[in-house]
Amino acid sequence: MDKVSRILVHICKERAAPQRAHFVQSVTGHFSDGGADLVEVSCSLEKNQFIVYRPDQGRGIPLKRPAFCPIKHLSVTEVAAIPLDIQQRGIDVGVAIILQTANEKVLLTRRAKELRIFPNVWVPPGGHLEPDETLLDAGLRELKEETGLKLEPEEVSPKILGLWEVQASLSPSPAEVSACLWADSRLVRAIVSAVDGEDAEVRVDGVPSSVSVWQVSSDGALSDASLPLAVLISRAPISGPDVERVSTGTKFALELWLKTLETPDP
Repeated sequence: MDKVSRILVHICKERAAPQRAHFVQSVTGHFSDGGADLVEVSCSLEKNQFIVYRPDQGRGIPLKRPAFCPIKHLSVTEVAAIPLDIQQRGIDVGVAIILQTANEKVLLTRRAKELRIFPNVWVPPGGHLEPDETLLDAGLRELKEETGLKLEPEEVSPKILGLWEVQASLSPSPAEVSACLWADSRLVRAIVSAVDGEDAEVRVDGVPSSVSVWQVSSDGALSDASLPLAVLISRAPISGPDVERVSTGTKFALELWLKTLETPDP
């Protein structure tokens, strides 16, 4: 048997044995009879398999994909043109941390411009799971690696907000993070109102035209800087090169975080 080196998504329906999801398979579409982009599922991490399945009863966890998801729009011909080993290589599992402070702010970081995937895009700390890690272990490890914030599992109260296809002294890794900021609920509401793929008006009531951020130098030092609000409420371009913006998946996670403020746990 191959040594486990990647944690992959597995899916199952109607109590069938979990099957590994393929790279060209939309997990959201698998659970959506009508092609919806938002479904409710349950999930578990068992023996290095991240298993997604329909909830047995009650409400599940929201699983979402963007309307413009490229996998969703692949034609049969386009799928057939993809090499078989890529079609079947599986879907890696990642985790992102929405870190909320006591005064209800969340931490966002801007990916370094040298990164191959989504350079200059604002996201929460996160990354891939490693073998034998729990979701919390992976999230806290990535938080430490990217920002220098070290939290122990017993110091946090984790909750899974959704699935997407203690403030201390920050010490971000300049290889991965070029800036960071703590966003309050007003700023987050403005960010999530800029829905990618839509032309609806962005709600910026009470939000200043510029936001204070920390720039990360090549040696990891932090310096105060100002970022135009327009950057954080930019939408993903329909075509052409990407722009500095908050990622679509991050907006989904932040929207779920706002809902926790409206309906706190009893």
